Amino acid sequence: MNGRRLALMQILDSRKKYTARELAERFGVSLRTIQRDLDYLQSIGMPLYTEVGAGGGYRALPNRLMPPLQLNQSEALGLFMLLRLLEVIPDFPYGEIRSHLADHYYGSLPPDTKEQIDRIGDHLAFIHRGAEIPAPYTTLILKAAMEKRQLSFDYSTSGGMKITQAFPLGLYYEQGFWYVPAWRGERTLLYRADRMHNACKLDATLPELPTLKAWMKQEDLRERVQVSLAFTPFGARLAQSDPDFEGMADDRWEGRIPLQELPFFARKLLRFGPEARVLQPPTLRSLVAGLFCQAAEQYASDEDDKP
Repeated sequence: MNGRRLALMQILDSRKKYTARELAERFGVSLRTIQRDLDYLQSIGMPLYTEVGAGGGYRALPNRLMPPLQLNQSEALGLFMLLRLLEVIPDFPYGEIRSHLADHYYGSLPPDTKEQIDRIGDHLAFIHRGAEIPAPYTTLILKAAMEKRQLSFDYSTSGGMKITQAFPLGLYYEQGFWYVPAWRGERTLLYRADRMHNACKLDATLPELPTLKAWMKQEDLRERVQVSLAFTPFGARLAQSDPDFEGMADDRWEGRIPLQELPFFARKLLRFGPEARVLQPPTLRSLVAGLFCQAAEQYASDEDDKP
């Protein structure tokens, strides 16, 4: 595609309407030449809408082809690696063709760049070890958040399935799961997208609903307690892979945890076994000790286990 046709595609992509004469004058070419350019853009899949008569002209329709990227080789290699990385994130929004997108992009590259990609592929891999639990409504959730629309969905809880209606602020991906902060009633609750079923958008809107970005910047005003932990050297290495223990120094970690999250935090510490010890607060130490006692009881000798 020559530079004029690329510029023409970008101009039409602005969603404004132009007559063929306006476009011809803008590029300093004849009407016949600009018409050939428009015919070419339509032939490669750019959907153009034509209005005839006074006030008519050309404009691009939704779902049109986007202008091609102008990348150097390093940028092209980086983009291809990024596409491959996105393939390992389950249920990525608007990901209907992501399994084929990298292959389509690869096919459009020049031979020397393809050769570079093939060589990189021998030395680079992206491995996702998160739970493969389907979260098929990520695109719908994102659309509802952008439109500030209410969602209705069945939500899987420990007590069974519950019909829920809430306004999603957006969604974010963390440690293998998609999370959905959503306004329900008088507060924002956090849902797991993989636990949402039969989701659909409702007509109700909430114009004052904050964005996910604004929500994440809000100060957490929940009551907190100071937590101090001591790890063994091995436990410290295990904890380094967990973002909740960021800022560890000398095999010790300190932080402030919301009071209502202490039971969840206790279960999180359970996986470290004897490699972690709660120094403060006593409440958390008791919670962890209780969980260890429950675990030990499951393995205690029982008359039914005797031959």
